[in-house]
Amino acid sequence: MHTMPRDVGWIEVVCGSMFSGKTEELLRRVRRAQLARQLVQVFKPVLDRRYHETDIVTHEGRSIPSVPVSRATEILERVDARTRVVGIDEAQFFDEELVRVCEEMADRGLRVIVAGLDQDYRGRPFGPMPHLLCIAEYVTKNHAICVVCGNPANRSQRISGGQERVEIGAQDRYEARCRRCFYPEGEPDQAELFSEQAQA
Repeated sequence: MHTMPRDVGWIEVVCGSMFSGKTEELLRRVRRAQLARQLVQVFKPVLDRRYHETDIVTHEGRSIPSVPVSRATEILERVDARTRVVGIDEAQFFDEELVRVCEEMADRGLRVIVAGLDQDYRGRPFGPMPHLLCIAEYVTKNHAICVVCGNPANRSQRISGGQERVEIGAQDRYEARCRRCFYPEGEPDQAELFSEQAQA
């Protein structure tokens, strides 16, 4: 159990693979702040329209209203002076400026809750997330369940789509995988995989 700071701002980061419950955890923390009668504002990147144009929606269908923004600096422009808590979903899709934006809000005394993928589909650090993980007061790393073997999963396997780093999708394009079942360059040919397993 963490002791929460008083009379000071801070940054919390919730990270993990696809389907690990990052957005669920963001919503849980935001709703608790609302129950405490704190003014909360939630933001998401405008390009994330998987489930709704403006709301943040979890894979399980839970949702909360948010403000879509095209760049991180818009968050600063839109934060109300009375706001105490700022939630940011899909942080990996923002540019590096998000780090400065989060620092500035925390320096103003705001609680900043950030959720996002820490790795891209090739297992590489994703967008501003590595820097945010370094400067955050609190970090939570969620795990999903590997769809192949059932182990804890912390990687996102792309199962369809192209080679672009950013391709928005859900179960249609990604699966949660563990280290052993993850193939950063795409699924191997099954005959080749069988041959490798036979030689092992």
